[in-house]
Amino acid sequence: MNIQAIIKKAVKRLELEGKLLTPDFYAEAFCKEAAKAGFATEDCSKLEKFTASLNKEFQDELKKYHIKNISELSRFLISKLNRTNPSHCANLLDAQSVFTRRVLQVIEVLHNKEATELAKRSLDLLNREPSVTEIDQFRQLWINFITTYDDTFLQKLKALGEVDKTNLKKTIEDLNLTNLCDKPLGIIELSTIASLLVSSLTPSIAPSINDKIADISQKIKSNPELLQSASVEAEIKSAIALRIALDKQSVKEMIESIDGVLDKLSLRLIEMIESSDSSTAEIQKIKKELESYNEKTITNFSVAHKKIYAIAIALEKNTQALTSDLKKHNNEVNLLSKKIEHLEQELQRARDESKEDFLTKLYNKRALEELMNIKEAEFERYGHNFTVVFLDLDHFKAINDTYGHDAGDAVLFAFAKILKNEARAVDIVGRFGGEEFIAILGETDAKGGVVFAEKVRKKLKKSSLMYKDNQIKLTVSCGVSDRKSNFSLQSLLKSADENLYKAKHDGRDRVVHK
Repeated sequence: MNIQAIIKKAVKRLELEGKLLTPDFYAEAFCKEAAKAGFATEDCSKLEKFTASLNKEFQDELKKYHIKNISELSRFLISKLNRTNPSHCANLLDAQSVFTRRVLQVIEVLHNKEATELAKRSLDLLNREPSVTEIDQFRQLWINFITTYDDTFLQKLKALGEVDKTNLKKTIEDLNLTNLCDKPLGIIELSTIASLLVSSLTPSIAPSINDKIADISQKIKSNPELLQSASVEAEIKSAIALRIALDKQSVKEMIESIDGVLDKLSLRLIEMIESSDSSTAEIQKIKKELESYNEKTITNFSVAHKKIYAIAIALEKNTQALTSDLKKHNNEVNLLSKKIEHLEQELQRARDESKEDFLTKLYNKRALEELMNIKEAEFERYGHNFTVVFLDLDHFKAINDTYGHDAGDAVLFAFAKILKNEARAVDIVGRFGGEEFIAILGETDAKGGVVFAEKVRKKLKKSSLMYKDNQIKLTVSCGVSDRKSNFSLQSLLKSADENLYKAKHDGRDRVVHK
């Protein structure tokens, strides 16, 4: 292996470990890759040479501190030289620890969500006497934060006043918020709200719109700024109540029309039944007469014939009357049937939409929670195991900040499509919120969940999204846990979420299950 290949492997190692490309980190990674390749360099053996020249006491102490490079050795020796006595060193470390805690407490109350969360976690770390490895990991997290921190979002306030990045409080106090609603952005937002409100005022069942609703709709549509007027609030409430009343009245009229047709059918059937009862009595009488028939009683047969003929005529008239009524109301019944069918379709569509994420067309959070409760009931009753996979797109905020929210929406839609394609027909996939998704895999253990998550991760990593001539590469981190390994549904969700956090913490683009 040549030197160029070792350099590439060293850079790749830093990417996988989530470390920045600094001289110290690069030197450490380079020496590890060179050692693996059997390539000896003088720079990589300097630490061993210097360490060998020290006495055994120093060498043993160096092993305890896990010295990895020349820079760390230099800091160690300087620290040894600066020490006056052991108690002074202990006091200095205690003072530094207290100072570090105070700094973290200050950061915790600053107005930055990421810094606050990282400060809380760092305080928790210090409270439990962490190892050197854990401190190094958190030091790397702080390095990543300060390196990637982007405060360009403050520039959005420039339209309202002077932006001072060194004094956020002064910036907010100096903002010119008078006439804010007169700005173009406010007008656009009010126009959007007005359009949505007008759509909501249109009756969903009633065939036509009321004049009062039409007037307020036209007023809001032509002048969206009226939405800020208190006087219009009462008119809007009245229009909403009227819209609901129109829909209720329309439903009432449909039901009354159906009831009318059913009443007529009932009366006709009753008439036929009554006529049938009368005819039955006549037939019974004729039957007795026929049983007593003999050759000497010919006149009895003639009477029976007449009576049977009379019953047939009566039944024919009743049947013709019923047929006529049914034909008369057939069109009305068909029309009502179509209206009922349309209402059922609208109701089903409304039910489906209430459980569907508007952007990805997957299940939303509400539907996922209902389905998880069903899976939990099946587990408790029948012992059917299931696995939950949490999936979170890596660096999604950076995509929004770099390419805009439209690109972010396109990324979410593309990932949802991959997730749906990789899932089985019996699996449940949905968007839990933001860039976080959930897959519920029935009759599957954690091992099967890892297989599914790896398929999704590899498929996403191989694909690339083109957005306005920009190629966006995507990766995803996954946390997996199954129900049988947890004592409750809440424990299952917490376990999967913790595994997702570990996947993020360990460098992203990976699947974690413990």
